[in-house]
Amino acid sequence: MIKLVISIVICQCAGAIGALFTRRSIPGWYQNIKKPFFNPPDWIFAPVWTTLFALMGIAAYLIWRKGLHTSGVKNAMAIFLLQLLLNILWSALFFGCRSIGGALVVIVLLWLAILWTMVTFFSLSMAAFLLIGPYIIWVSFAVILNIALLVLNK
Repeated sequence: MIKLVISIVICQCAGAIGALFTRRSIPGWYQNIKKPFFNPPDWIFAPVWTTLFALMGIAAYLIWRKGLHTSGVKNAMAIFLLQLLLNILWSALFFGCRSIGGALVVIVLLWLAILWTMVTFFSLSMAAFLLIGPYIIWVSFAVILNIALLVLNK
């Protein structure tokens, strides 16, 4: 049970770090940039990300509980942590540095890292693989949104 709590807390902390960059930019910069018609309302992001980070934490727990000595688990966890760091980096670039183009590069790398995470999780736990599914779907949408924001705000 402690591994489950730690896994969820680590993921939620990643979200909280990203939110530190986000909160400062929402009232000014982000409110004033041009957005596409399909941009979700601001209030939707916090509950979606909180849910996604919880699902990621549960998925990581399902892998971690197999034991770091088990073949493939260390690799899968390292890739998982890489995508978590890329997630934080995206927030830092997009909201902290206000670099829509730089954030686009990172979110594409993030998408690839999530896919890599899913591939490594698949062989270890079907449930963990499926729990990452909503995350890659949301990030796929975020890639499209990031592209649209870049185009509209050149």
